[in-house]
Amino acid sequence: MKFRTAPLRTLGLALALACGLPAVSQEPPNPAAIAAPTYNIELVIFRATSAQGGAENWAAEAGSANIADDEGSGGSSSQVGHFVAAIPSSAYQLTELETKLRSSGAYVPVAHIAWSQTASGWGTRAGFPLQRLGADIPGLSGTVFLERGQYLHLGMTLTYADPAPPAGLGAASGTTFTINQSRRIKFYDRNYYDHPAFGVIALVSPAQGARPPGR
Repeated sequence: MKFRTAPLRTLGLALALACGLPAVSQEPPNPAAIAAPTYNIELVIFRATSAQGGAENWAAEAGSANIADDEGSGGSSSQVGHFVAAIPSSAYQLTELETKLRSSGAYVPVAHIAWSQTASGWGTRAGFPLQRLGADIPGLSGTVFLERGQYLHLGMTLTYADPAPPAGLGAASGTTFTINQSRRIKFYDRNYYDHPAFGVIALVSPAQGARPPGR
């Protein structure tokens, strides 16, 4: 199983912790969701305990995303994704990875969430806030969006106000760090979103017709 990553500039050691990954279990679709392909998305958000890079302008990656809702307001239903259902922790596929991050001593998991949704149209950046997705963590906010054009892309604009930033980053307590990235994804590949202070590992799979667990 391969990772799809940006050029490694920060939390690269997290990638070495990755292990073989079973498929995401199928979740029954919400009857209220539109008749469109549904995808399972799982995120592990973690922070570094030591500096993985030098001091930078932490606001440089600031960006914005649009907010979708369950009814698809803010755009036509063909352009805006719909939230289908939260996925219970018993069906998480990145639990072993989260455990390895925690035991490494170099990283601390901040949030672990999973859900099902349909995709927004390419270029809309229409997604859901972390709180809607089940991550109500002090200091952590932002939006995650899944877009379908010729290919499927998962993107996010996240901010994290770390009360105790890793030493060596040249950042004061409470400095806000930002991830504003989008990746073309392939099903069952773990995708790494890179930042010196915190990072995200994401997994996307089809909700319908998923391959059997462990394969």
